[in-house]
Amino acid sequence: MSSSPSSSAQAAREALAARLRELRLDAGLSGRDVAARCDWHPAKSSRLENARTGPSDDDIRAWCRACGAEDQAADLIAASHTAESMYVQWRRLQRTGLRRLQESYVPLYERTRHFRVYSSRVVPGVLQTEEYARALLATIAGFRQLPDDSAEAASARVARSHVIREGGHSFALLMEEDVLYYRYGDARAMSAQLGYLLSVMPLPSVSLGIIPRAAPRRMWGQETFTMFDDQRVHVELLTAKVTVTQPSDVVTYARAFAELSKMAVHGSEARALVAAAIGVLEG
Repeated sequence: MSSSPSSSAQAAREALAARLRELRLDAGLSGRDVAARCDWHPAKSSRLENARTGPSDDDIRAWCRACGAEDQAADLIAASHTAESMYVQWRRLQRTGLRRLQESYVPLYERTRHFRVYSSRVVPGVLQTEEYARALLATIAGFRQLPDDSAEAASARVARSHVIREGGHSFALLMEEDVLYYRYGDARAMSAQLGYLLSVMPLPSVSLGIIPRAAPRRMWGQETFTMFDDQRVHVELLTAKVTVTQPSDVVTYARAFAELSKMAVHGSEARALVAAAIGVLEG
């Protein structure tokens, strides 16, 4: 895997910085020349060119004006917005609560044909029961000090998951065995969640693999990630959601998913692991 899940975002920032540097060089200007024309400190030019500081829209317009390349400003501003959208803090995404964030994903879920999901900590969202989702989202809201609309958000998450029962979508889902034992909600809610996993496993659109605790590791565990076709990956960090779109990085996530899949059990072996976890809850 890349050294950081945010590598695509940083690569996009560095690409933008390189384009600014190219404009300056094409204009035959030094960093100090640009700074003088933009009326800012020379150190700012250096920070922008080395991707240590992200440029504002006004910074880009001023830079392009200084380099006689005003026709490039709109494209560079668009590239800047794309780079910044790749790494977005959860606090920004969830500042109005969790329900709207769940609903915002509906168009992406509906147009995606093939989902690949690896989850090391919780049951994948598309397989969550409403009660499990409510307990999980309430925990998230409490930790992040967000407005607690976990009941509405859980309802929206379950409604979004209708795609698993529709034609035209396929789901390859991987979970670590420990996820079966991480409890959200009371024992009854957790037992119902595990029972729901058993009920969806026969669906033709769903392939659920579980990586046993004792499986020889050929790939180390990753942050939870979801692949949407071969176009983008969402990676869930503690503080932020990373959107990976750089093709080489998407390919790397696909390779990681393939390696993780080789460690997983499916079918009757996976059902046996789920049944064992239910037995622990009810024993």
